[in-house]
Amino acid sequence: MDISLFSGQGLEFIYRFIHFLSGVCWIGVLWYFNFIQGSYFAEADGGAKSDAVKKLVPRALWWFRWGAMGTFLSGCLLLMAKSMSAGMGIFNTSWGLTILVGALMGTFMWFNVWFIIWPAQKVVIAAANGEDQPTAAACAAKAGLASRTNTLFSIPLLFFMGAASHLPVSIGARGTMTAMLVAFAVIILVELNGLFGKLGPIKKVSGVIHMGLLLTALLFAIVEGFS
Repeated sequence: MDISLFSGQGLEFIYRFIHFLSGVCWIGVLWYFNFIQGSYFAEADGGAKSDAVKKLVPRALWWFRWGAMGTFLSGCLLLMAKSMSAGMGIFNTSWGLTILVGALMGTFMWFNVWFIIWPAQKVVIAAANGEDQPTAAACAAKAGLASRTNTLFSIPLLFFMGAASHLPVSIGARGTMTAMLVAFAVIILVELNGLFGKLGPIKKVSGVIHMGLLLTALLFAIVEGFS
């Protein structure tokens, strides 16, 4: 008896299932940090906030960073499996264009989690536990900017991941390369601001949601207009 889950297509489905599970965990905790915990911290008294940083935040960060890792690794496996089954030409199609735009944002988000947010938050947590950490305030600000940037990216990320299979774009004579390069340039600029810039309009929850929707519309216009 053939078992579909043990076929090549079944293996690809397992990667996708892990991708979904990890992604829900990751984005869910990301939105919790930005939409719920941040607002609470702004109103909480010092004792309550300190206790949360000591006991709650480390637990949430564990799920946050490993959710990111699971999403990133399973996404890489999915792209590899797709290229092996359909050939590299798949990336010059509507699916390839939209999935790679989403994948670049996801990769930057993973990078921000592991190399910006988590190292900075370790300093903040150490300071809350009484250790002398003179850079704690700067680290908190750095982590906050990266986290807001990830929240900004999460909206177009989900749009483009869904669009890959459910909203095909028209591929013109120029193919996908021009559209991909222009979209990548915009994404890289947003990431550079997340690393070295300022919060600006994404300081507020409403602002990061509105800017996320605006970035989604801009990237989709680029994908449609330049392909």
